[in-house]
Amino acid sequence: MPKPPLPPTLDAFLKSPNPCVIGSAQPDGSPHTAATWYLWEGGRALVNMDATRKRLEHMRSDPRVSLTVLGAETWYQQVTLIGRVAEFADDTDLEGIDRLSTHYMGQAYSGRDQQRVNAWIEVESWYAWNGGQYWDG
Repeated sequence: MPKPPLPPTLDAFLKSPNPCVIGSAQPDGSPHTAATWYLWEGGRALVNMDATRKRLEHMRSDPRVSLTVLGAETWYQQVTLIGRVAEFADDTDLEGIDRLSTHYMGQAYSGRDQQRVNAWIEVESWYAWNGGQYWDG
């Protein structure tokens, strides 16, 4: 699998508000996946979770994750990022979730009474497909 950085075409694709699924490992090693919002900035991805989410617990104990990003217009375009959570930070002022919500919904996040956590994912490798063929930008 290729290593970062990603080609400019894929970098631009990842900067769009595309649907995404994050995968993490449960304590017994079995996979856990969940749909999530992400922001692609500077070659890494920001995700944000309610502090009570199981996937946050999984990522704290095993920081290895993958993100599969599907094209908003066609899921035949997809980029999978494989890496690890390099940083966790409490989102006390909800700045992280507001940035994600604005990116996807055009407005600040409505759940103002939640404790939330930002997680920054450093990408170690990636692969991509476009219409059933390898996509390298």
